[in-house]
Amino acid sequence: MIRILRKRFIRIAVLVLMAAMVLVVGIVNMANLIIVRSELSGTVKELADNYAPAWKKTEGPERSGMPESAGEFPGEFPGEGSEWASENGSDTGRGRGTAAGSGPGRGNSDNQDISMDFGWMMERSRHFRNLVSESAWFIVYITPEGDTWVRNLGDIPDLDEEGAKKLALQAAESGNGSGWVQDYCYAVQEQGDVGRAVVLMNCETRMAAVRNVALISAIACAAGILISWLLVRLFSRKAVEPTIRNMEQQKQFITNASHELKTPLTVISTNMELLKMETPDNQWIRSTQKQTAAMRHLVDELVYLSRMEEEYPALTMEPLNLSAMLQETAEPFQAMAEFNGKEMTVIAEDGLRVTGDRASVQRLMSTLCDNAVKYTPEGGSIVAEAVPDGKYAVVRVSNNVEKPMTKEQCAQLFNRFYRADESRNKEKQSGFGIGLAIAAAIAEKHGGSMKAEMDGEMLVISAFLPREHKQEGSGGKA
Repeated sequence: MIRILRKRFIRIAVLVLMAAMVLVVGIVNMANLIIVRSELSGTVKELADNYAPAWKKTEGPERSGMPESAGEFPGEFPGEGSEWASENGSDTGRGRGTAAGSGPGRGNSDNQDISMDFGWMMERSRHFRNLVSESAWFIVYITPEGDTWVRNLGDIPDLDEEGAKKLALQAAESGNGSGWVQDYCYAVQEQGDVGRAVVLMNCETRMAAVRNVALISAIACAAGILISWLLVRLFSRKAVEPTIRNMEQQKQFITNASHELKTPLTVISTNMELLKMETPDNQWIRSTQKQTAAMRHLVDELVYLSRMEEEYPALTMEPLNLSAMLQETAEPFQAMAEFNGKEMTVIAEDGLRVTGDRASVQRLMSTLCDNAVKYTPEGGSIVAEAVPDGKYAVVRVSNNVEKPMTKEQCAQLFNRFYRADESRNKEKQSGFGIGLAIAAAIAEKHGGSMKAEMDGEMLVISAFLPREHKQEGSGGKA
């Protein structure tokens, strides 16, 4: 019981810590991603608002068609001497990639750098100005006929014109005014009958940094969970020490009380025997003897349960043939069930083996069979099975019940002195309500567990015991 308590404490503590760390790391990384993407999207929109309108502001009939020469563009771009630049309060040509003899108005060849005016940026924050000046971006103009021109691609040497046009077309066909294509953030500006301008900014470095932060934080989270698990495991006994001390005191009290009760019970039993010799037909003597025997049996059961819940109970572990043991254990209960008008069937798969204490496992089986025979209504049926279930061997006993039990009642069947209904309090049923608690303690000491559930009108109680080894077998019926 103590080991189970420690395992549960470790599991709960680690799960809580893991959930908290994963939540914090997730929130931080999600916030970082949202902030970075929002910041980059805002930058692209500003670039589109300040540089993409160049085509729309250009006057001339040739702006709506593809020029004869691929090196010509139907219109002007912002820069020296352009109408757009003058309207924006500057005619200086400052920007990334601008060189003498290659600025706007000097041929306007495809993939030519745009001479940038940063006057509009002066009202922005220093961080925003740095972000714009350090960013690599380009513009793709798309006519209604589907013709395209690329500008300012010189800052992105790894991307050619064809790749730039494909990215722009994907962005334009998405139907969104802004968004992401691979690691490029884009903004699409509709320019009426002239066409569309798509501004794309290379965000590979910023997104790689976001991914690196996510990877590092995930590794740190995993390391933190591992360290937490080690620390919780190391200090778990100290954490549950008060509970363990209370449990030990309770067990010690039960053991001491049992020993103290045995002496007066023995005296009472002896005195009743002497009185019975003098007055053999006295009903009061018979009643006292019956209650004394029941009390002695209860004391023995409590002592046994207390010992089974010790951290290291005295068990003699050996290989056991579970199928043969179930058939042997269930045989007297079959006769008892038949005598009371009930039908009991035993199904045991051959060769099903476990490693355990023979007396304890046999007691577990006897408890399940006895419980089923006692509480099955007359005319009902009982099925006792020993079957494999993965790495476990399952001893399963099913029986009809007078009234279906709820899931909560099924879960409480393994509590001490619990009785699901009034019928379990009848005098003719001599149980104390601790038999299933003892069975559960036996299963846990063998590394297994117990489970109770309703299957239609049948109450199914299963004991899971680790198998000695996996071995196939054929079913048999007794």
